[in-house]
Amino acid sequence: MAKNFGDMSGLMKQAQKMQADLKRLQDDLKDRVIEGKAGGEAVVAYANGAQEILQIKIDPKVVDPDDVEDLEDLVVAAVRSALEAAKAMADEETGRITGGLNI
Repeated sequence: MAKNFGDMSGLMKQAQKMQADLKRLQDDLKDRVIEGKAGGEAVVAYANGAQEILQIKIDPKVVDPDDVEDLEDLVVAAVRSALEAAKAMADEETGRITGGLNI
């Protein structure tokens, strides 16, 4: 019976370490910047690993007052690309800590 408590204690320590590692990773991901592009590099969106949009750059050559819809589409595509890349990065890094467990 005492052996079971030892196993439980080890599991608790592992869980606490994993939790601390995940917290450090979350903090680290906020500092990592990923970019998503659309229209070549006409629109570039920058996101961090916490999937927050930080900045959007638009090439002045694609700004056409008579065709705002195309620019809007490019912005959405760039933001989507940046967020997908940020999520993929976060998932990969989290998987390294959790061993693939979906936590």
